[in-house]
Parts: sequence; structure tokens; C-alpha cells
Amino acid sequence: MFDKLEELIGLFIKLNDELVTPEVLNDHRKMIECNKRLTEITPIVEKYKEYKAKNEDLEFIKEGLKTEKDVEMREMMMEELKELEQIMPALEQELKFLLLPKDPNDDKNVIIEIRGGAGGDEAALFAGDLFRMYIRYAERRRWKIEIIDRSDIGVGGIKEAVFIINGKGAYSRFKFESGVHRVQRVPETEGSGRIHTSTATVAVMPELEEVERVPINPADLRVDTFRSSGAGGQHVNMTDSAVRMTHLPTGIVVSSQEERSQIKNRETCMKVLAAKLYEAELEKQRSSVESDRRSQVGTGDRSEKIRTYNFPQGRITDHRIKMTVHQLDAYLDGDLDEMIDAMITFTQTEQLQNLGD
Repeated sequence: MFDKLEELIGLFIKLNDELVTPEVLNDHRKMIECNKRLTEITPIVEKYKEYKAKNEDLEFIKEGLKTEKDVEMREMMMEELKELEQIMPALEQELKFLLLPKDPNDDKNVIIEIRGGAGGDEAALFAGDLFRMYIRYAERRRWKIEIIDRSDIGVGGIKEAVFIINGKGAYSRFKFESGVHRVQRVPETEGSGRIHTSTATVAVMPELEEVERVPINPADLRVDTFRSSGAGGQHVNMTDSAVRMTHLPTGIVVSSQEERSQIKNRETCMKVLAAKLYEAELEKQRSSVESDRRSQVGTGDRSEKIRTYNFPQGRITDHRIKMTVHQLDAYLDGDLDEMIDAMITFTQTEQLQNLGD
């Protein structure tokens, strides 16, 4: 680990030197690449500098204790030594986490798809709850929300919603949400007070850059246009601006009706379709690589039950990390950070253990 850290310090110095050379200053692409790499390694280098400084203090105190005779001074040095010995393991663990391979999609925007599952109208209502929960979380982080497609039902729920959240690191915060979400509560229409169980499925995909998108053969697409059923006044009801796109080889269907322009809706469909094809290819790779050992965090597959929202008990339980939060109202209002941070820490710990095996 420490050899790798010393290499990063050398790279950090080299990149900073290159930033002031005419070769980089006069080449916009090289300037961007240099700054991007610096941004990636600076947190690791800064943490390692902190570690080295603390370690030097630790060694200095140990050496001083060998010759120090003053009782009061020795007591102070011993106290400082004890503090440093407690700090060092935590700093070393942080460095290990920082050195873990980074998901290349973590900084990307995210495409989220929510569908009501088993449970009829109650499932649609729960899907609506999840939709609002994620929107509130994005708003708390001042991320931009772009609705692609949304199908409401009369009781106030949603049959389906597809939307993009634009913000640095959005995918890193949402990627663990893929799977089946289960709700246990008494429906408003239930007179006997009996608890019902319903589900909703969530799919999370990184929004790909143009150069990263999976090649799509136009001959493999069937494109249908129709009149938007959403809000928007007379225009959306009088023109066939909404687009439904079917990828014939895979059967994947995407649609967009939020834009007034058919061209823009086509572009949005292509963006979502590319993300779905990319995710399908990733799942194939994960299936072959992880056939012998699957992470306890799960595959992210939508058939996997990941979380239960229990209204009578006011709790949310994540079944992958066996964590329960007893603040249901706040959670549904977008206060997700505690659970998300726990998922990230758990995943990093799993990665460290796997690297050590």
C-alpha cells in the first residue's frame, strides 16, 4: 500500500509541474486531463501527507521518551502518544478505502426508473412515494431533475416514472437503490385495519457520455409516435410528439413524452435505451465474474428484494446490510444519507476483504 502511495505523491508532483509547462498550457485537452487526474489523486495524497505527519510525530515522541527524565513532561508525552496510537489505525483504514478501485460511473448523472409491482393501486401509491422521495433527495443536494416519462393513476400513485438526475456523483449515491422495495402498511381503503404488503421496482443506470454509448443499429429499432397524455396544455394533446422506441433484438421498450418536440423525445429515448443496453451488458459481465462469490450487497437486480418500509413500526430495513432506520417520515422526505453512507461503507469493507483473500 505504501509503495503505491509514494508513487501517487510522485505523480502529484509531476502533474503539478506539467500544469505550468507551455505544452500543457497551450493544449486545452491536455490541461483538462491533467486537472482531472489531479482532482482524482489529491484527496489520497493529502490524506497520506496527514498520515506521514502523524507518524513522524509518533516516532519523535517514542524517541523522546527514551531520554526524557521530567515526570510531568513524560506524562504529557505519554498522553499524546496514546492519542496518536488511537488515530493511526483509522487513518490507515481511510487510506485503504481511498485506494480502492473507483467505479468509473460514480461521477455520472443517473437515470432512474420506478414501476409499481405487486399490490395494485397500493403498489402504485408506493411507487409514487419512492418517486417523491428520490426527487426530494435530489432537491436537497441541489441536483437538476429531468422527467422523461411518467404514467399516473387516478388514486394519486404512479404506474411508472423515468427520470434523470443531473449532478456530480449522482450515480454513486443512487446506485444501491436498484431492486424490489417492499412496503407494509394499512391502505386508506382498508376498513379492518389489516396490513397489506406491496412492492415497487427501481432500476438505476448511469447516464452515458456520447462517446461511451452502446452502438445502436437504426435497423434494430421500431419507433412509434403518439400524443402525450401528460400535462402541457393544448399543444401536447394535438401533436404526436411523444415517442416510444422498441429495441427489437432485446425487446427493451423506452418512451419519452415530457418534451414538446418529437426530435428531443427521440434523443431522450436513445439516451435511455443506450443506458439500458449498457446495464444489460454489465449484468452479463457481473454474472460471469461473480458466479463463485456474490457480494452481500447484492447484484442490484430488480428481482432482488432489497428494502422494507414498515409504516406501523415507522422503520426502514435494508436486508442487504441488515440495517434499520426508525425515521420513516424523514426518510420518505428525502433524508437518505445515513442509509446510503452505510451502504457505501459496507461495500468498501467488502472490497477490502475481497482484496485480502
